Amino acid sequence: MGRAYSLLFRTVLTRIDPERAHHLAFGAIRAAASVPVVRDAVRAGFAPRFPQLRVRALGRTMPGPFGLAAGFDKNAVGIDGLALLGFDHIEIGTVTGRAQPGNPRRRLFRLVADRALVNRMGFNNDGSAAVAARLARRVSRPGGTVVGVNIGKTKAVPEEEAVADYVTSTERLAAHADYLVVNVSSPNTPGLRALQAVDQLRPLLTAVREAADRTVTGRRVPLLVKIAPDLADEDIDAVADLALELELDGIIATNTTISREGLATPEEEVAAIGAGGLSGAPLTERSLEALRRLHRRTGGRLTLIGVGGITTAEDAWARIRAGATLIQGYSGFIYQGPAWPRRIHRGLARQLAASPYRTLAEAVGTDTGTPAGPETGAPAGTKEGAA
Repeated sequence: MGRAYSLLFRTVLTRIDPERAHHLAFGAIRAAASVPVVRDAVRAGFAPRFPQLRVRALGRTMPGPFGLAAGFDKNAVGIDGLALLGFDHIEIGTVTGRAQPGNPRRRLFRLVADRALVNRMGFNNDGSAAVAARLARRVSRPGGTVVGVNIGKTKAVPEEEAVADYVTSTERLAAHADYLVVNVSSPNTPGLRALQAVDQLRPLLTAVREAADRTVTGRRVPLLVKIAPDLADEDIDAVADLALELELDGIIATNTTISREGLATPEEEVAAIGAGGLSGAPLTERSLEALRRLHRRTGGRLTLIGVGGITTAEDAWARIRAGATLIQGYSGFIYQGPAWPRRIHRGLARQLAASPYRTLAEAVGTDTGTPAGPETGAPAGTKEGAA
């Protein structure tokens, strides 16, 4: 399957506009999920389970640590199809308070030599009301796919009204989320990254937490914040301290980068693409550094989700040892194809078997010198099952 997809990617997909190729591939995934016989065959072939990889995080037991990052399924239209491919959790979004078309096309580009993508999509999505209605219609099953909901700021909303915009989305979506993510780190919405500053982030996260608690009374919806790899180390520390202060449930490290350093793609080709967030293999080292720093700073008291530049099982294992309880990918899916989650799982099972650890939880943070918390990823004061 890997060789076949590689041939398809080189000979066909690279000749198609990346955004169009995404819609075609995603359509095929959704179609497969709608036909029972095909659905069962896809699940059997692409999503074998490895009991030794089971993890406990955010109040849920998941069959493994590997999820699909936000950005692929912005509107919650293909959760079940994506789960058939073996992703252990699906993060939808980014969803904004109002529907918006995003930035003008072209807005998604491949850097094949770097196994990377540049996007300036601009949070194109149907809006939180429509996505909430879609999630409400979805039939969820006990023990089914864990669904995270990633929310961001509507572009047309001025910065002084950003908190209210996030609260609106929270009130609509929290009841349908296994966990909720505040995205303040995309480079494609003007002014958004300024919200990562602690003096701006504190009132935002406090308001979202209060809105989630007010809206969903039967359980506590876990709340995380997603940060950029471009933050200075002292700013990463400040966000970590704030997350502990506010008793958030976790941090996602990291989003895309505005950096273009160290690329194999010719400079003139990169310059011609223009602005946007870079994802994929070039993020590997910085995202790993940020994750390791967060784990040391928080002492294993938060759920850390590692994302950015994960391509192989070795990359995934390194994130776990750097402090990630859960890991996510997106760009690797584009370059590796539908069998990618299966390869990650098999490789992780081999890594675990060759290690001195019995479970993934025991391996979390072991190359940082900071042990994991009592329930890996639970903030201080949070009881088992509270989420």
